[in-house]
Amino acid sequence: MKIEAQIWDWPLRLFHWLLVVAVVGAYTSGKAGGEWTDWHGRFGSMVLGLLVFRLLWGFVGGRYARFSDFFPTLPRLIAYLKGRWQGAGHNPVGALAVLALLCTLSALAGTGLFANDDIAFEGPLFDMIDKDFSDKLSGWHIKIVNLLVVLIGLHLTAILFYQGFKKTNLILPMLTGKKQLPKILAPSVSQTTGVLPLILSLLIAGSTVWGVWGGNFIDYLAPLAGVQTATADAKTSN
Repeated sequence: MKIEAQIWDWPLRLFHWLLVVAVVGAYTSGKAGGEWTDWHGRFGSMVLGLLVFRLLWGFVGGRYARFSDFFPTLPRLIAYLKGRWQGAGHNPVGALAVLALLCTLSALAGTGLFANDDIAFEGPLFDMIDKDFSDKLSGWHIKIVNLLVVLIGLHLTAILFYQGFKKTNLILPMLTGKKQLPKILAPSVSQTTGVLPLILSLLIAGSTVWGVWGGNFIDYLAPLAGVQTATADAKTSN
């Protein structure tokens, strides 16, 4: 007998869909180049902030958002491959995919902080290293994008496989937070999140993005709100 149970907390679900927006935005603006390069940086900053939040939420979030619940240890992987694994959250293979995506996106965000395009864009930490090293990181940044495309392709293929062959919808639970589970696996209490851990996680994530951009961060994001800051006005007048 299966029952509907609340598994994914709302901050995790919001993170997931905001990350989709940020990654799609960063990829398309990066491919477009030219006047879209600054937008690539803005979306990349959004990815960075979201990743910092997810790292923290992996320790203080709801039960099934925590790394300790789904980390793909060898015993868990063996049990899954032998058909003996039981759980409500990510299965061990799915957990590998989650960690692979998070690590790849972290590498992209990290290299992007120091990258340059030899024309108009320099990452916020570009001045901390020499130009040759920045060029190398820029090259790695592009190569990692190709890896990300492969991982996303595998992720989408897995979603279609589960939908078509296992008749399991993986998208709906990430919208509603609810999954159909055997009664024995369903959590006995609903998944709630503390306000203080959420606020602290958001503050640290926001502070990280602010820190790498420094005082220029507001000016850099101003176009997102359709406003022009005082610093931007000063630059224009000069």
